[in-house]
Amino acid sequence: MALDGIYLHHIGHELRGKLEGARVDKIHQPNRDELVFAFRTREAAVKVLFSARANNPRVNVLRTAVENPKQPPMFCMLLRKRLSGAKLVDIKQPQLERVLSFVFEAVNELGDRVPLTLHTEIMGKYSNVILCDEREKIVDALKRVDAAMSSKRLVLPGITYHLPPAQDKLSMLQTCAAELKMALQALPKNMELSKALLSVLQGVSPIVCRELQYQTGRGTDLYTKEMTDEQYLRLSFFYQQMKETVEGYKGKPYMVVDKRRKPLDFSFINPAQYGIFAIVSEKASFSELLEDFYHERDTMERMRVKEQDILKLLSGASNRLSRKIAAQQAELAECAKRDTLKIFGDLISANLYAIEKGMKSVRLQNFYDDALPVLDIKLDEMLSPSQNAQKYYNEYRKAKTAEKKLTEQISIANHELAYIESVFEALSRAKTEQDLAEIKAELAEEGYIRVIRSKKEKAPSVSAPLRFEGPDDFTVCVGRNNRQNDRLTKTSNNNDIWFHTKNIPGSHTVLITEGREPTERAMEFAAALAAKHSRAKDSAKVPVDYTQIRHVSKPQGAKPGMVIYVNYQTMFVNPADENGQPD
Repeated sequence: MALDGIYLHHIGHELRGKLEGARVDKIHQPNRDELVFAFRTREAAVKVLFSARANNPRVNVLRTAVENPKQPPMFCMLLRKRLSGAKLVDIKQPQLERVLSFVFEAVNELGDRVPLTLHTEIMGKYSNVILCDEREKIVDALKRVDAAMSSKRLVLPGITYHLPPAQDKLSMLQTCAAELKMALQALPKNMELSKALLSVLQGVSPIVCRELQYQTGRGTDLYTKEMTDEQYLRLSFFYQQMKETVEGYKGKPYMVVDKRRKPLDFSFINPAQYGIFAIVSEKASFSELLEDFYHERDTMERMRVKEQDILKLLSGASNRLSRKIAAQQAELAECAKRDTLKIFGDLISANLYAIEKGMKSVRLQNFYDDALPVLDIKLDEMLSPSQNAQKYYNEYRKAKTAEKKLTEQISIANHELAYIESVFEALSRAKTEQDLAEIKAELAEEGYIRVIRSKKEKAPSVSAPLRFEGPDDFTVCVGRNNRQNDRLTKTSNNNDIWFHTKNIPGSHTVLITEGREPTERAMEFAAALAAKHSRAKDSAKVPVDYTQIRHVSKPQGAKPGMVIYVNYQTMFVNPADENGQPD
């Protein structure tokens, strides 16, 4: 985890400076794992995010707005009751543990001033936010932990709060270079230096340990039992340099991204270990770095939490349709044998004279085959020869009818499955509660969700499609979901150009021509956006079909977003980036 105890050490220092004398103005809980405190200081209003998510727990100043539920959860209401108007008096961190404790001076129901502490534990899947009273008794927690969940440490109201069990590691704040050398040499086995440092030092992340090894060995691999005195001397120098940085809060926020600007890592030191294979940049603040680093992951995670019900519904529908199609295709394969049934009936009819009632089977030559092979034909001994022939004819007719019906049913099921896949794709691109509300409304209209809406409650309106200003003053519109896709395609001009990924779920994309001839750059830009807003967004050379709107039509009774198009051409493009520019 990059958010180590030392980085949290700097975050705590940064927050102390920003929140000096601050009071709690508002408290929100956007989802089950996050809290947002709005503080008011003499200079400005400051929002702080407390995240206990398993994959990106943290505490930092929040710049962006976060959508909140209409009904606040119980823990949020408790915090509002106990901490609204409370004054923040201190932010503590025990050594370099991944725990920040926010100490408040609050007023209880009797009007007395009492201290309350909000412990924020940054420990991966065990992360938590815990409110304690003046006696360090737990008032409540974001995540309660009972005996069924853990036998070592309970987190329940009324229980005395204890810090997470301390690891047997050395704190950089109290450990000199000589003590570190002794601890490394005392390790029972020969270990790579970076892993050895991680095992003996408290509050350091892998990137920090790798950097110490990189600086000590000048980029070569080092092992504790094989290091020379000179190498240990170099390790002592760089360790002491880092120790002074930590003690004096001299670290700076550095973020590491790959050449496609995808975040890779971050630290309080400038890492040299990546060389030319990554880009390192300094951010304005430690909080800003965390927000930028986790922005995309945060957005996806928040929406994932809110979209679980829809996802479960779609997964169930998709699995049901897949099983149905597989069963129908198996039946259809059986129907392919219907010609054999007719042949059996013809052979029995042609050989009535040679068959007697009561026979269980008969061997007859197949005169439809030039080789005249002998076929074993089963008979119903309770039926006469002519009745056995009629039985095979009836089975043949049933198989022929079943084949026609099954072919129709499989086609209908495949179209429905394609629609479900398109909703899956729209759901993966949903970024706001409005987007989710529109998808839910669409599924309700199609009968997948039963919605009981009060008379006063209005159905969610269809929001506007995404708009991008492309090359040569052309505008491109992209539908966010199937309802928008229908509306966009229906309201566009016949001369506008319509784009869609070939046989891949995605958005309808329209290049607005306004009567002009579209340029090649504008066409490629629109195609790249269509690829970006599709299931193939992470692929290269994506096939995109395009044609004029006049050649796109919606069949009668088709589901939202489902269209047919003719007179089209195909181009291969790389998906556009987040700014609409092709990668």
